[in-house]
Order: sequence, then structure tokens, then C-alpha cells
Amino acid sequence: MLKNKVIVITGASSGIGEATARLLATHQLRLVLMARRESRLNTLANEVRSKGSEALVMPLDITNRKAVLDAFEHIHTTWGQVDILINNAGLMPVSYLDKLKIVEWERMIDVNLKGLLYCIAGVLPGMKARKSGHIVNISSAAGKKVWPGFAVYNATKFGVTALSEAMRMELTPSLNIKVSVVEPGAVATELRNTITDQELLQDMSKRPFTPLQADDIANAIFYAITQPDHVNVAEIFVMPAAQR
Repeated sequence: MLKNKVIVITGASSGIGEATARLLATHQLRLVLMARRESRLNTLANEVRSKGSEALVMPLDITNRKAVLDAFEHIHTTWGQVDILINNAGLMPVSYLDKLKIVEWERMIDVNLKGLLYCIAGVLPGMKARKSGHIVNISSAAGKKVWPGFAVYNATKFGVTALSEAMRMELTPSLNIKVSVVEPGAVATELRNTITDQELLQDMSKRPFTPLQADDIANAIFYAITQPDHVNVAEIFVMPAAQR
């Protein structure tokens, strides 16, 4: 079902993106690996190729609109089309609002919303022309549930969840472009490493539980993109069993 398909994964250098690339690599497809850390992408690309798939490394910052659109033009020139976009790149430097970490607020909005939209703009014309494609947006449990200290992150992820449903309504029935949103709870990735609010980190440490693994979310993505043509998995909400 996936053989020879062109799949773009943003945020591919670690966490959910890296785990998804590893899972998909055994299916003899063409993977485009996007992220800022080129050395990690190159290492992952070699692993992908060793498993029987092709890999194209594209080091870039998805907040750079021109770089993103140029990258997708290069992908279309190289491989003809994009069949599936996995919009995974995201940041989570959460903080209590009174800390006024405005630069971090702006960075979350730029990556989690604007960067995601730039990638959608990169694939939508081709998918529309073919009346075929699948866009998977990685949101978060924070796109459905609100927690103190997560206000701006909540705002970005509520935005991704709402955007995804609006996209599905616009694109799926009339253009046959599937749209899925995956909303993980806490996952053991590098996201927490970006938090600079020490008070919030201390408060979070008082509520320990076993988080999800990146592979758990990779499996959810795989489920969404391997359903029959008449099935659109619109939303997958995945939580650690012990997380409230």
C-alpha cells in the first residue's frame, strides 16, 4: 500500500518524526527527512536506505517560508509529487504567563502553526491537481485539554486541531485529500528539554507517570495512513494510561 509513495516527515531528526521514519523505512518507499540538524538527518537517512527505502535529506527551519516552499519545489522536481505529508515539527517551551517569555511564545507560534501551514502550502497544489494525497498534522492532547503553564502551547495546538478538522471538511469530500490529526499525551521526547521555566518544571515533576514512547505515536500515524481509500481517520487521541 505504501510502496514507492513519497512521504515527507518534518521534525525528522528526533522523537516522533525519527521513530516514524524508522517504521516506514521497511515499506520500500521514498522518505523526505526535514529538520534543522543535518548530521542527525544524514544518520537517519543511511538507516532508512539500509532498510530498503530511498531517502532525501532536507535540512531547514520550517519557519522560513521561502526555504520551505523552495524545498517542496525541489521534492516535486526530484520525485514528481508528495503523497503524504506528516506535519510533525513542533516546540514546547511552556511557561507560566507571568514569566512573560515572549520570545518563546513567538517561536511556538512560528513553528507549531506558521511552519505547519507553510508545509501544507508546499503540498496542497500538487495534491489538488491529482485529487489525491494525505496530510497528517501532529497536534497534542494540549489541543483538547488545558493545563496551567501551557497557555500559549495550548493555543497553538488547539489551532492545529481546529485547522485539521476544517481542512478535512474542505479537502476530503471534494478533492479526495485525506486529513488526519494525531493528538498525543505526554511522550518521552526532547520537547521537555526546551522548557526554561524552572517553577513549571518543578511543578511538573510532582506529577510523575510513565509517558508514551515515540514508537507509540509512529504506530498511530502508520494506522492512519494505511487505511483503505474510502476510510479517512480524522482524529487519533492517544494518552498514557496514567495521565489524567
